[in-house]
Amino acid sequence: MEMSYNEMLALLSLAGMFAAFCLGFPISYTMIFSGLVFGYLGIGKIVFYLLTMQFYQVMSDPIMGAIPFFLLMGYLLEGAGLMDRLFRSFQLLFAKLPGSLYGAITLTGTIFAAATGIVGSSVNLLCIMSEPAMRATGYSTRMGAGCIAAAGTLGILIPPSIMLVVLGPIMGLPVTDLFAAAIFPGLLLAGIYIVYSLVKCAIWPECGPPLPREMWPASYAIVFKEMLIGVFPLLVLIFATLGSILMGIATPTEASACGAFGALVLTIAYRKFTWKNFTKALHSTILLSAMILVMIASCNFFGAVFSRLGGATWLSNALLSLNASPMPMLLLIMAIIFFMGWAMEWIPIVLVLIPLLMPVVEAMQYDKLWYCLVVAVTLQTSWLSPPVALSCYFIKGSIPHWKLTDIYKGMFQYIGCQLAGLALIMAFPSIVTFLPNWLKS
Repeated sequence: MEMSYNEMLALLSLAGMFAAFCLGFPISYTMIFSGLVFGYLGIGKIVFYLLTMQFYQVMSDPIMGAIPFFLLMGYLLEGAGLMDRLFRSFQLLFAKLPGSLYGAITLTGTIFAAATGIVGSSVNLLCIMSEPAMRATGYSTRMGAGCIAAAGTLGILIPPSIMLVVLGPIMGLPVTDLFAAAIFPGLLLAGIYIVYSLVKCAIWPECGPPLPREMWPASYAIVFKEMLIGVFPLLVLIFATLGSILMGIATPTEASACGAFGALVLTIAYRKFTWKNFTKALHSTILLSAMILVMIASCNFFGAVFSRLGGATWLSNALLSLNASPMPMLLLIMAIIFFMGWAMEWIPIVLVLIPLLMPVVEAMQYDKLWYCLVVAVTLQTSWLSPPVALSCYFIKGSIPHWKLTDIYKGMFQYIGCQLAGLALIMAFPSIVTFLPNWLKS
């Protein structure tokens, strides 16, 4: 395909930006610099107006107000130590089964994903909570690392996923629909992890034997009490927050504010509230919220410049010229997203690449809701895939004495579970679309 001067500038800006990412340059500043330099060469002074407009639009978007509230909700729950009680509850529930700790890790990670969506925090907390019990009971380091990584990365997918909050406006979809669409795929993946873990440990008990008898609960009444105290209040908070969004009672921003307040009430009720933890949660929320919002604005600016230069049209026409049918084209797009997910965070991928591929998505007539969830699960898979798996480094940082090769080998086991879940979602779109359609009926 022939290429104009501006289209060449657009592709050079894209290549240079990704090269800078791989070299470790900050994402936001790289995109602003690349957009300004190549945009000025191609469209002149108008590039400065684009920069101002994109930052103003992002910072004034009420939907983006949900991000700091959801983050604060997660940080409050993390700092209060509620996840420890949650993990112990599930540990007692599964105590007599082979692979019991893996089941407890997965369920704790699933609920924590629904409470926060912060992957790094989820993985770190799961490491801290589960490693002593795994060491004491002779559980496999490899399988444990894979289970922690898989369960911890569910925060990318399960509502209130920050990624879905960002993805909704880009795709022109209500965040409520994306939240509803993500629930069954998230639960499906968690279910696959648990089934795989329990079945493998039933066949090879050395991977994860039942807990010693002294760790078994004396009666199921004790299990019920622990579940009632450790699990039920947190589930009520999550269902109230997400339920109000899905039922149309509150907007995501309103519900997230109520969720943050509910998390504060829980920390006080559990007698875990301290001013030190509260100010630390506020500080962490401000830092991460500012980083995310600036990154979103930077990505939007670069995308606007790239499109104005004609790069988006050229890229879409190049892909469509392959004359591939919808499914092979989808596999090609997911392969691109997967490999990009090795080297960088989801934000530049979602905010730069996804909009550029929109003409291809529309030409292939994909269901946008289904397509978004396929993208989300693919990005989650890339976080589990060595050699650049981000979850691996979270685990290594939390448990330094675990060997990197063992962590890698454990993660490969759960990549198989992930690919099975992705294949089911691609083959049966109703897994994604059933709940949103049912809520609208």
